[in-house]
Amino acid sequence: MKIIFWRRKAAVLLAAALAVGTAGYAASYPAAAYATDRPLPIYCVDRGQQKICSISFDAAWGNEDTQTLIDILERYHVKTTFFVVGDWVEKYPESVKALHDAGHEVMSHSAHHDHYNSLSDEQIAADLKESCDRTEAVTGVRPTLIRCPYGEYDDHVIRAVRASGMEPIQWDVDSLDWKDLSAPEITRRVTSKVQPGSIVLFHNAAKHTPEALPGILEALIGQGYTVVPISQLIIHGECGKDYTIDHTGRQAAVSAPADGGAADNSGQSDVGNAAGSGSSNAAPAA
Repeated sequence: MKIIFWRRKAAVLLAAALAVGTAGYAASYPAAAYATDRPLPIYCVDRGQQKICSISFDAAWGNEDTQTLIDILERYHVKTTFFVVGDWVEKYPESVKALHDAGHEVMSHSAHHDHYNSLSDEQIAADLKESCDRTEAVTGVRPTLIRCPYGEYDDHVIRAVRASGMEPIQWDVDSLDWKDLSAPEITRRVTSKVQPGSIVLFHNAAKHTPEALPGILEALIGQGYTVVPISQLIIHGECGKDYTIDHTGRQAAVSAPADGGAADNSGQSDVGNAAGSGSSNAAPAA
């Protein structure tokens, strides 16, 4: 009964928080009307026809399913990215360490899940430092990626994040697991929307995500997808110099120079032959 009560309480808190952030999210989602020079986070990556994508989890409330998710991902040999709030790290350091030890990326989801749009550049920088300090103290690895709370951002937020040396990450496939959709509904949403270079959004404490995850992984792997942590999906370097982000939030490597020389895409992880490496995804043994 205690677990059921906590799940309901967590679901109510999560729904309320997301409802508050809906207006900010809607206002910040890329649309064709925006100029391409507007600073945007990365929603997905141009990978051509290469079947590679990333799965991510936001961790802000609750912890009852974290180990279950780790176990499921291990069965399918999949590594993912968890965006964790600093307060969650402080409350559940053993889970943060378990995620790191299992080979998953542990990145920032802010220190306190505040609305970044209402913070100054200095406050954002301080918040990022606090969240990264907490994670690094547990994992020994400093986060380089940030998912803004509520998926909310404006131009000053993106500039402040990049000025702090971090890359802001959104998503182009939303599982909507926080709405307590059934496992089959979550599975249909995700598998019908994933494309090469997609970033999928889940939450670590959503009610039906552990039930849906195996079927989603089996479907993606069956379609030939390799699932990698986000840092292996994105193109590293300087925005505008090494990569561009278009009005939809799609990141792409800068084109080859006009003189015919090869563009320097050394920051982009080479996972083209991942199927033949130790990081490949495969169906679990029966």
